[in-house]
Amino acid sequence: MRASIIIVAYNSCGYLKACLDSVLAELGPEDELIVVDNGSTDGSPDLVEGCYPHVHLIKGKNSGYAGGNNVGAAAARGDFLVFLNPDTVMRPGALSALVEPFGQHPAVGLTTACIVLMDRPDTVNTCGNTMHYTGLTYCRGMGRPRSHYSTSGEVDAVSGAAFAIKRTLFAELGGFDEQFFMYVEDSDLSLRARLAGFRCWYSADSVVLHDYRPSYTPGKAFYLERNRHLMLLKTLSGATYARALPGLLLGEVVTGGFMVLKGRRFWAVKPRVYRWLWRQRSAIRRARTGVIRRKSDRELLGHLTYHLEIGQLAGRGVARMAEALLHPAFRAARRLLVWRAA
Repeated sequence: MRASIIIVAYNSCGYLKACLDSVLAELGPEDELIVVDNGSTDGSPDLVEGCYPHVHLIKGKNSGYAGGNNVGAAAARGDFLVFLNPDTVMRPGALSALVEPFGQHPAVGLTTACIVLMDRPDTVNTCGNTMHYTGLTYCRGMGRPRSHYSTSGEVDAVSGAAFAIKRTLFAELGGFDEQFFMYVEDSDLSLRARLAGFRCWYSADSVVLHDYRPSYTPGKAFYLERNRHLMLLKTLSGATYARALPGLLLGEVVTGGFMVLKGRRFWAVKPRVYRWLWRQRSAIRRARTGVIRRKSDRELLGHLTYHLEIGQLAGRGVARMAEALLHPAFRAARRLLVWRAA
């Protein structure tokens, strides 16, 4: 068995046919396709059962991106697990190009696709993700020409929209952390894999179309912020986290200011995040003991950027002014952190 493609669907009926057809065209005789339905009410499981009887369909409750994919992984038999969003379409050769680096680079543990916009396939959605050392993660290359990212190479993190991982590594890491429910699970898995000594790899020849529709609600903001802090608290050692506080506090000023500017609906997000983290402090301490550590925090943090991709959130003029003010401070804080990290 070569690859198990896992798609978690939740009211995804409008996307599934195009997605499944593109995946089935890529499958070899030893591959399998698994659809995990997270309690859809729009007829998604009926579509799969009626039109794709050979697809392994698993019906369940809505356990989020992390929980649904863990269910699919538990049923998979492939040497490689390929996680794919239902609102994507694989271009010809995408599957082979996604798993090929595992045979070429033994240290590669995860691979991620060249994900482009569905309606503008020459424009990048993300070519792997870039991670700031405060845990903020950005779509690498978003909005830029695909031709600028024609070379494969190592990246900070994979994108959960389309990536692959060795099945043995997924099991060793314990799969996705279901505390996250949705958002940042891909960054968390990537960070844990890198701490365990593996690399995240961008495969430029694996092209996947994504119907990406940016949105930002108070609910999404809560999960993004909560899970970013959860990821760092359980991944970094206590001593390193304490030394990271200057940069983390500056990050809180930036993200908190952004929430204020977004309007009254977002003002309660940060207090909600802090309350949740405080209530879960014991569980977070327990989760830290389960992290596999073959690399030091210094090695891990030394590869993460101090640049914020403010241009993805604000106009060019505002972004340039903010970057001129913030990047020197973030750089100084990271330099101290990397120098003193365990």
